[in-house]
Parts: sequence; structure tokens; C-alpha cells
Amino acid sequence: MRQMAAVPPAGNHRLPSELDAAYYTFPSRESLEGLAAQVPADFMFGFKVTDAITVKRFPNLPRFGARKGTVNENFLNADAFVSRFLEPCEAIRTHVGILMFEFSRFHRADYQDLRQFIADRDAFLSKLPKGWPYGIEMRNDIWLGPEYFECLARHEVAHVFNSWTEMPPVHEQLTMPGSRTNPVLVGARFLLTTGKTYERTIQDFEPFDSIKRVDQDARAAAATLIDEGARTPSRYTYVFINNRLEGCAPRTIQALVDEYRTR
Repeated sequence: MRQMAAVPPAGNHRLPSELDAAYYTFPSRESLEGLAAQVPADFMFGFKVTDAITVKRFPNLPRFGARKGTVNENFLNADAFVSRFLEPCEAIRTHVGILMFEFSRFHRADYQDLRQFIADRDAFLSKLPKGWPYGIEMRNDIWLGPEYFECLARHEVAHVFNSWTEMPPVHEQLTMPGSRTNPVLVGARFLLTTGKTYERTIQDFEPFDSIKRVDQDARAAAATLIDEGARTPSRYTYVFINNRLEGCAPRTIQALVDEYRTR
């Protein structure tokens, strides 16, 4: 099971952890209850929603078998999401901190323009049960703007700030008007340094046992989010750090925590 370490949040926020396992297969009630049984009562999970809901066309990857390159009939299927993802999560609802829909980069064959992209998400979000902590992560940098933020804000869905190859650095996303689309929920995933590829980062950073290169911009952005959360008691802020950001997520997190405590 893949997992990203998370920065212990400030203020009244609780210890979180992101689990990627739910991205690859729908979670079962039993597996979720097993996870919840191993953590303290105030522990919060950040789940990536299964890609069977967020992938429009199955990528050319071995795990998709004969479905590679075909259109996903369950793309943005709200009924499937509710029955196969939310219902199992109901068993551990008090441990669910944020549910993140990760939309990998779309290409021209998937969407001609931003208008259709927004319309599809608007229709999908309109069908979801209220009261759950939803977040959306996108990777089409040219679509990151007012129309996208306004759509999320209408549905009280958090924009998940993300540090990724072709996305603007998080510190730039933070300056975009309206980027805090949910006043009580903020999520951020520091995956790798902007401009760096997934494959090259793995080559440079394995075996992920030490910090190989400090990303000061990412650290500053993370600190900004933590500070904002500390000053806003009603807000829950989830900051997730991947090994590929600097080479060792636990050491990056410890550095952030140490810096925060000395302020």
C-alpha cells in the first residue's frame, strides 16, 4: 500500500496521512475498518478517489490490460462513486479528513476547451452527497483560473494545491485569486518539484533515505498553508509530502515541523 507522509497540522487540526491504495481499487468496508482500528481516535486519512471515476480514457499502462486506450464508461459516474466509494467510507467517517479526486492531465482528444471541462465537473459535483470533505486536484495548468475556482467554490469543494511537473509551483497557486475555494478545508500535495519529471526524480532520489535537494519554494508554500491554518481555527488544512519532493518525505516533514516550532 502506497502512502504519503503528512505534516502534523497546527491549531485544532488532527494528525493526517494520505493513502494512495484507494486510487487503484475501490476500498472495501472491511479494509477501511482495519485501517481505522490501527490509529488513534483523532487520526485523519486523506483518500485519493479511485481512478475508475476520474480517468476519462484508460492510460496505456499494464494494469489496465485490455482496457488500455479505451473510454472509461464510469468517468464522473456519481452513482458508482457513492455506492462503491462513499458507502464503504461511511464506516470510518470520523476518520475521513479529505477525499481527493485526482484528474491527471487531459489531452485534446479528451477535452477541446475549459468550458466543457467545467461543465462536466459542475454536473458531477451537483450529484454528490453533501457534508463530505471533497477536494479536486487538476494538472492542466492553462485551466487553472477563475472559472475553475468558481466552480469548486459553488460546491464547497477544496482546490488541492499540487506541486507537479507541468503545474505552477504551489507558491504561485497560492497567489491566484479565489484559490481557497472552501473556507473550512484546504489540501496540498507536494509531489515533486515543478519542471522535474516523475521518472527523472526517481532516478535522482532513490532509495529515498535522505534529502537529496532542498526545495525552498515548496517549503515556504507549505509553511504559508500551515500558518494560515493556525490563524483560522475553523479550517482543516492537510499538507501531504511525497518522497519525490526532496528525497525523503519524513525528513522534509521533520524540517518543516522544526522550523514551525522555532517561530
